[in-house]
Amino acid sequence: MAEDLQLIGNTKEEKYKSLLPQIEAMVSGENDLIANMANICAALKFGFNFLWVGFYIVKNDVLVLGPFQGPVACSRIQKGKGVCGTSWNNKETIIVDDVDLFPGHIACSSFSKSEIVVPLFGNYNNVIAVLDIDSETLSSFDKIDAFYLTEIIKPLMH
Repeated sequence: MAEDLQLIGNTKEEKYKSLLPQIEAMVSGENDLIANMANICAALKFGFNFLWVGFYIVKNDVLVLGPFQGPVACSRIQKGKGVCGTSWNNKETIIVDDVDLFPGHIACSSFSKSEIVVPLFGNYNNVIAVLDIDSETLSSFDKIDAFYLTEIIKPLMH
């Protein structure tokens, strides 16, 4: 459970390295995608105190809000719209240092200043969901986040 997680280290990378095996152990015994997404959100929110951590799941050619931690969020996002829709459309991780400068940014919370979105792939290299994380600070995310967040969601990919 999230309250039992232990993040060890002073740097962001050290914290991710300590969190990764804990998340892998947490999801290894559970095959329900929603349950695993929920626990990953809680672990990341608890471990890093991000403003918002959540998944949007592809359903009927639209991203639909899935498990999340943080303030209320947009329920649906069209493909190619905002950071999440663009990540889905382009099949790539997107890091935004200042969301106000991202063309077409969808402002679910006025407190969000920077964002990272990581696609989750299913069969045939199709995006089945995206992991979306928002921070109240500008330029919060970098290649370290992109690498470790991709590793964290890998066990969800089938």
